[in-house]
Amino acid sequence: MNRAGSPAPVTNLRTLMHSLVMNTEGEDVSVREILTAVGRRAYGPVLLLLGFVAVSPLTIVPGANWFVATLTLIFALQITVGLKTPWLPRKLLDVRFKRELMVKSAGTGEQYAHMLDALVKPRLTFLTAAPFVQLVGMVCVLAALITYPLGLFPLGPLLPSLAVLLLGLALTARDGVVVLLAVATFSGSVVLMVKMLPKVAQLWPF
Repeated sequence: MNRAGSPAPVTNLRTLMHSLVMNTEGEDVSVREILTAVGRRAYGPVLLLLGFVAVSPLTIVPGANWFVATLTLIFALQITVGLKTPWLPRKLLDVRFKRELMVKSAGTGEQYAHMLDALVKPRLTFLTAAPFVQLVGMVCVLAALITYPLGLFPLGPLLPSLAVLLLGLALTARDGVVVLLAVATFSGSVVLMVKMLPKVAQLWPF
């Protein structure tokens, strides 16, 4: 919390995890409370949050990968069309899950977050502003869409989820180099998707 009593701003991965733990309470936590904890008026921290959740043990919950992908898709579409602040339907904001899983994930991730945060700083900042930020949104849209079929396989969504995490970190820290790294990571997920297409065709229920 800052002196005004509101959550301190999220500036990197460590402050995200700190906000998730310190600015939530109780046995269960809602999507609304989590977004409020990290700051729901900017897309960078929101994408960083969704990427972190997607690569964390929180996704052991059945269907969690697809739920996070859906949230990512909604927010990424808003970035693409130029909506100024993030928005979610009330039903999605009211979805709840066990806070304990989130706290454990944050504790585990914090051991490694400092290594990533140490590499991040404002660079090539034009890549984190319009019109490039709309391209960032489009990459997140595609990453979310790829997650649906890759979610049929263990660890399948890891690469697209990591791309979303990196893009959220890039927007939060205004680091264009991380944008390029995220795009390379997303490209890897596309290659993976192409290789998995035959198996996806066998398993996809539609």
